[in-house]
Amino acid sequence: MKTILTSVGLAIAVAFTTGCTEKQVEQPVDVEVEQPRIKAHLEFLADDLLEGRDTGSKGYERAALYVATEFKKMGLKPAGDDGTYMQQVTFRKGFLDQNSPKAVITTSEGETEISYPKQFLMSANLAETESSLTAETVFVGYGIVSEEFGHNDYEGLDVEGKIVVTLRGRPEAWPSEEGAHLNREKSRFAAEHGAVGMISLHTPKREEVRPYTTALNYLNGPSLRWVDSEGNPFGGYENLKMGAYLNMDAAKVLFADAPVSLDEVYKADTENQPVKGFPLNATVSLASKSSHEEITSPNVVAILEGSDPKLKDEYVVFTAHLDHIGLSRDVSKKDRINNGAMDNASGVSVLLETARVLSEGKPLRRSVLFTVVTGEEKGLLGSSYYANNPTVPVNDMVANINLDMPVLLYDFADIIAFGANHSSMGDAVERAAAKHDIKLSPDPMPEQAIFTRSDHYNFVKQGVPSVFLMTGFTSKTEGEDGGKVWGEFFAKHYHQPSDSLDLPINYNSAELFTEINISIGKEVANADQRPTWNADSFFGNTFGNKDK
Repeated sequence: MKTILTSVGLAIAVAFTTGCTEKQVEQPVDVEVEQPRIKAHLEFLADDLLEGRDTGSKGYERAALYVATEFKKMGLKPAGDDGTYMQQVTFRKGFLDQNSPKAVITTSEGETEISYPKQFLMSANLAETESSLTAETVFVGYGIVSEEFGHNDYEGLDVEGKIVVTLRGRPEAWPSEEGAHLNREKSRFAAEHGAVGMISLHTPKREEVRPYTTALNYLNGPSLRWVDSEGNPFGGYENLKMGAYLNMDAAKVLFADAPVSLDEVYKADTENQPVKGFPLNATVSLASKSSHEEITSPNVVAILEGSDPKLKDEYVVFTAHLDHIGLSRDVSKKDRINNGAMDNASGVSVLLETARVLSEGKPLRRSVLFTVVTGEEKGLLGSSYYANNPTVPVNDMVANINLDMPVLLYDFADIIAFGANHSSMGDAVERAAAKHDIKLSPDPMPEQAIFTRSDHYNFVKQGVPSVFLMTGFTSKTEGEDGGKVWGEFFAKHYHQPSDSLDLPINYNSAELFTEINISIGKEVANADQRPTWNADSFFGNTFGNKDK
């Protein structure tokens, strides 16, 4: 007891003497990234025990509990439901009765029933279990409206109470990211113009990239959307009752009485010429049956509180999706578990180490919100739910740094930062890369429109400047082609059981990638001013006008 009391007294004395002046107080030092921690996270999250972390599965629940426990160990503040780290998301899963889809086209030549799935495809209806619709049809080109590009496919057309028919895709002359965004808005444009259904046409251009028959591999896959507090599936439009996707043979039947031939329309699309709309002089009847079930799956959310009285109510948001695709449907495979080591156990592992380093280091001025989301593989659903049901005010989110599938298989010498060209965050990214002797390279595959294809996109749509980093295509290792390694991963392992711990994971690269993202986060969190959209950014001009 005496020894203990002496030690305590000494500690108090030391604390008193060292605390006499503010200058003498030892400040926290920067904390280093530790590879073994990243490796430990990744090895657990990509283990067979988690069975591929499918949304709503027990494996995903285990992964979510692991992440929440790590957040708790770090002393981060829970930012989920009811004082927990979990934000539960309710999803409606819909299954299409494969014997139910019917489609009949009526023209001057009479009624023609087209064959499912040989000639047309449907998805489960998430609003109704039994669906039917009969209406006249109007061809509306690509079905897109854009003031920015001076484009209106609905101009001069009456589609009220009718089924609109659109070409797959959008005008090729548009920038890829902007075009991809507008392409995703077709249902909204149709609903806003009073349409009751939408049919999309397969095209020769699309056939070259992704043959119609490829879609037949996914017939039995369920549809999934999160539902709001009133039980309505998000992203649906009440007046849009049904939809279908027609192959080129079925499209010919639909265009039998059209004032412009289908061949002319396809030719204009292939040659990137303007495509005008017109009434098709055809009626279409659609019918299907669906079954529903509801599942829940959580986002995991935590806050590292900032230290600046004026800035701590603003948030730098780090995101990473925790889910993967679960078990392969092919029961003949010896290994059916899609472990998702790179997609996205790697990203979550980087986020967890980022959270530890920031929580143990010098206090940041702004707060940091760590959001580990579900349902990314189902269509960015978990991040969509969080962005529309945030646990902190969305207008207080100053930036989003997204971590999705860093391919940590080689000594990358450069990075690609999707979104860096849209906001002042690009400068922070460039400085962070330079600090670590890494080059910032331009997008090597702009046609893929990757900026619209991961979870940060849902924060962009809320007006939050965002970046998404990817390992570049050059390597520090002599004779190693980073682009080839990256390409081989996608060709051989992406969404396959072989995306596993058997890959030659490069933990030096994992450490470096983590350090770069931490540097970006620190700069944004400590800056006097929040990031701003660039004046010429389509996304900034479209979404960035929210009250700040």
